[in-house]
Amino acid sequence: MVEYESVIGLEVHAQLLTESKIFCGCSTRFGDEPNQNTCPVCMGLPGVLPVLNKKVVEFAIRAALATHCEIARYSRWARKNYFYPDLPKGYQISQYELPLCRNGKIDIDANGTKKRVRLNRIHIEEDAGKNIHDVRGDYSLVDLNRAGVPLLEIVSEPDIRSPGEAGRYLKNLRAILQYLEICNGNMEEGSFRCDANVSIRPEGSNTLGIKTELKNMNSFKAIEKALEYEIQRQIHTLSKGGKLNQETRLWDTDHEVTRSMRSKEYAHDYRYFPDPDLLPLVIDDKWIEEIKASLPELPGQRKERFTSEYGLPLYDAELLTSRRDVADYFETAAKIHSNSKAISNWVMGDLFRVIKERKLDEQLCITRWPIAPEHLAQMVRMIDEEKISGKMAKTLFEEMLERGEPPAEIVRKKAWEQVTDLGSIEKAVDQALAKHAQQVSEYRSGNERVLGFLVGQVMKLTEGKANPKKVNEILQKRLEPKAE
Repeated sequence: MVEYESVIGLEVHAQLLTESKIFCGCSTRFGDEPNQNTCPVCMGLPGVLPVLNKKVVEFAIRAALATHCEIARYSRWARKNYFYPDLPKGYQISQYELPLCRNGKIDIDANGTKKRVRLNRIHIEEDAGKNIHDVRGDYSLVDLNRAGVPLLEIVSEPDIRSPGEAGRYLKNLRAILQYLEICNGNMEEGSFRCDANVSIRPEGSNTLGIKTELKNMNSFKAIEKALEYEIQRQIHTLSKGGKLNQETRLWDTDHEVTRSMRSKEYAHDYRYFPDPDLLPLVIDDKWIEEIKASLPELPGQRKERFTSEYGLPLYDAELLTSRRDVADYFETAAKIHSNSKAISNWVMGDLFRVIKERKLDEQLCITRWPIAPEHLAQMVRMIDEEKISGKMAKTLFEEMLERGEPPAEIVRKKAWEQVTDLGSIEKAVDQALAKHAQQVSEYRSGNERVLGFLVGQVMKLTEGKANPKKVNEILQKRLEPKAE
């Protein structure tokens, strides 16, 4: 049997976070009433002329610098001609033979090793509107609010070899765009969309196979599932002696299969030509250097720093730096108290749970945290100083969620400070042993499992305030067989 490998290239459309559209002053706000954010320019009415939004170009240059692209000092706008109801001009303003950016790269983790995915190009274009189809099929409506919204199209080379690698590439790319604050990465709203080109070829071959383009994938999970299905479909077709066609296929989320949509277009089908209404885009070195100086620390750089500066495992560093606001939160807490690993555990565990429950992770940037980073750091310090137990900290965490008060204030009001006085603990231990003589006898007869029961009884007597470590130590000492 022939062994096949998959060859995947991804085309990402990222909506830029500008307040107005690319060639007019209409709002880019999502969720407004249909056709509210429109004007003669984005509706394609006769006689209108586009005026370029400078912020769009700045954002594109930020993305190019962050992905190590070559930035063209001279690029040109092109008309991509096709007819569809949501494209009022009958063409889309894009870039073709002279794009703004070329030859970039994004590194991903591939089975524990670093793999480089090359970028063919990044170019700017305008979005189309949206067709809304009646569920009964009687009619279709067109909403042009999205027409003219600025996009970056980021095209990778076919360097990706598995659905898992595709997912990691997309997550890394989205994190970069979010760190740059140029795209919110919301796939459900369509501000981060991906089309995938996938083919298969015999292992060891350098010849590309017949590719299909996959569309209609609105989550990382859907993208990986669609790629997995399509790869297996192509292998099955060739193994049975069938023939593959270059086509566009849609991902059917309900049935988790790909379905043929249309034959794949070629570039010449769009009849690209330079847009006569727009001057070429000329970028000077001074502007590029100014933008470069304003770039933030990017996720890859921050991940490496978190492992070296804070001593975090790679897994923790990768998770914490996947979002800029989470990384900022952790770092604020870690600068207040030096137990970085403990803070990381609380962030990745209890805090992430609350963020998910309250759907805060759907925001571009969490500015109002359920627990202030200063308070989390103070709580971890109280655990380390044995002012509260780890078990008590779980209860304290929930109280901090409800009250928003500093942990020390809550502990003082609730009288929760941990009992570390040996005399008080010894007294409680003696009471527990006297009350549970049978368990004492069982322990001394070799049943060490009853120790947990006795610890629980001491904690009950001290209302959970005793230091569990000291309780264990004193109990084990008391339970030692008495010398004859």
